[in-house]
Amino acid sequence: MMTATNVLPERRARWRISFSAATSWVLRISIALILVAGVVGSILKDRYSADQWFDLVAFGITIGSVYALIALGYTMVYGVLRLINFAHGDIMMAGSFAGFFIAASMERSGFLDQHPVLAFAAMLAVAMLVSAGIAVLTERFAYRPFRHVRGLAPLICAIGVSFFLQQSFRGFFGSGLRSYPDPVWLRAPVSLFGFNVPAVQVLVVASAIVVMLVLYLIVHKTKMGTAMRAVSEDVETATLMGIDVNRVVTFTFALGGAVGGVAGVFYGLVFKQVYFFMGFTPGIKAFGAAVLGGIGNVPGAMIGGIFLGICESLAPALLLDGLGIPAPYQMRDLIAFTLLIAVLIFRPYGIFGERLAGKR
Repeated sequence: MMTATNVLPERRARWRISFSAATSWVLRISIALILVAGVVGSILKDRYSADQWFDLVAFGITIGSVYALIALGYTMVYGVLRLINFAHGDIMMAGSFAGFFIAASMERSGFLDQHPVLAFAAMLAVAMLVSAGIAVLTERFAYRPFRHVRGLAPLICAIGVSFFLQQSFRGFFGSGLRSYPDPVWLRAPVSLFGFNVPAVQVLVVASAIVVMLVLYLIVHKTKMGTAMRAVSEDVETATLMGIDVNRVVTFTFALGGAVGGVAGVFYGLVFKQVYFFMGFTPGIKAFGAAVLGGIGNVPGAMIGGIFLGICESLAPALLLDGLGIPAPYQMRDLIAFTLLIAVLIFRPYGIFGERLAGKR
């Protein structure tokens, strides 16, 4: 028979659960109302033309494609090792530097303007090699000793590698900004659906889609991809099945680093600047995009990156301007992370996180 002393704690527990659920729903409704108020206010103001809205969407898809490529590096390493590689943004920075030096050399010789396809391929190839090499060395000397260590040591090591790469590049190349070359063929307008878009944006989006498709095929349609997924599911069982875990992990870091190098070149082509600290902010955003898509899930990382890029580009005009906030574009980073948090409140496991959790 249940006594009164047992009933009281149960009632208190139910009340705490109900209060927590009510607070969550109040927060969700408040966020939804703010979003609706901002969007309605922006529409009523009617400050932007159709061309401007199209430009914002096009830029959002462009930078979102770059975030998606960086996010793929995070999600691949996490999927295999359950390690958050916080140095991945700086590996992207290394690829951007490599692409810059090749592009600057080709610009001085005139090769960049005379042979754009070969020049672009050379930039990507060198950036991929440099970033993949740094990623492999990072795994071998920094992460492998901590592979079987539980706790915060691997995370602290990843942060330490990030600072090491930043300060190394600062020491080698200085702290000043370097400008990516801007050849004519990148500035040429391209007509899409009756609107003009810079060729660099079309090139970045198209190339990013190709890279993401190739990566998806490697992960899901090759023997090495099968080995990667096997190691991701159970390292011990994969070892018993004859899979060389060290080889799989090295390949994963090399592949993620190569994709990060491509992202570094694209980021430099879009923003025209390269410096030692440039990988930090896009790296953090890309990590958020990976979490948004369901970290460990390759399609989720792609969709999460593009979604974050579109939100970052559209939200200042579509939301902040409608709320009457001055200089909304100076708060672009803030609104990107705020919307990311808002989405995760509604779906804590990310876009594809529940399905991934169910499989495992």
